[in-house]
Amino acid sequence: MLNPIQNEWMKLWAKKGTWVMTILLIISVIGLMGLTKWINNQDRTEATDWKSNAQEQINYTKEALELDLPEVERKQNEETVKVLEYRLANNIPPLAVDGRESLIINPVGVGSFVVLLTVIAAAGIVASEFSQGTIKMLLTRPVSRWKIMTSKYITVLFFGILLMCIGFAVTVISAYILFPSGAGQELKLVGNAIVPVSVWGHGLYMLILSFANVLITATFAFMIGSVFRSNGMAIGLSLFIFFTGNTIALLLSQYEVAKYLVFTHMNLTMYETNSVFVDGITMPFSLVVLAVYIVIFLVISYTVFTKRDITA
Repeated sequence: MLNPIQNEWMKLWAKKGTWVMTILLIISVIGLMGLTKWINNQDRTEATDWKSNAQEQINYTKEALELDLPEVERKQNEETVKVLEYRLANNIPPLAVDGRESLIINPVGVGSFVVLLTVIAAAGIVASEFSQGTIKMLLTRPVSRWKIMTSKYITVLFFGILLMCIGFAVTVISAYILFPSGAGQELKLVGNAIVPVSVWGHGLYMLILSFANVLITATFAFMIGSVFRSNGMAIGLSLFIFFTGNTIALLLSQYEVAKYLVFTHMNLTMYETNSVFVDGITMPFSLVVLAVYIVIFLVISYTVFTKRDITA
């Protein structure tokens, strides 16, 4: 399997578009960090006491808890109150908004950029063989079709992982150049205990969670490109899911079917940001649902590609 993967990897990086996408990612991340710096500079209001802000948020959240809230929202609000009360009791300020730690600990913006670029690669890695007329030459090699598909899919995954690493590295470098070190400590509720959160550990963890979105969207694009041999259709449908999936899941959140929609589980960072909007789902459940969808997408891709009669 090593040689087919090497061949696909070299073919991918032989394309000018791959280098352009990588450079575009770097420029986009730097631009986002620069825009954040500019907004912070423009929004320099008089500093307020974090304790007053925390107390106001506690009061507001407790008022919300008196309403008839969905169970998942009630749980999130209760956790918020516990963390804020712990901060006040132990005099632990939150991370400074304009500090580099706040940007490193939550680099989810990187995942959004990487999704867009990885989808382009996944959509075209099979479809382009048909559109460029190289599919017959590819299939005449002494390599089985399933190995060809596996090498292409693994290449897409490696490309996505590489872009995530590059994006995170650029984020960290930009944060150190553009933003000062800030005070404060991130806290979270684990079981019944409030524990401090490592900036670097949490940042890498959020990056891994963000990759779930990249993985499922790229696998879907890979399937559409393989089945319909259309680069444009694969990119269009994949980006449609990426941009509208969360809205669709939110609209259907009151129905049981929402638990089993892929849209509901694509953003795993919701479990760390207390933004879960569907009752009865957990991280393990989301991982199982995503795994099932990935298997379905790959089975369809492999079945169509291995059974197809190449006539063009």
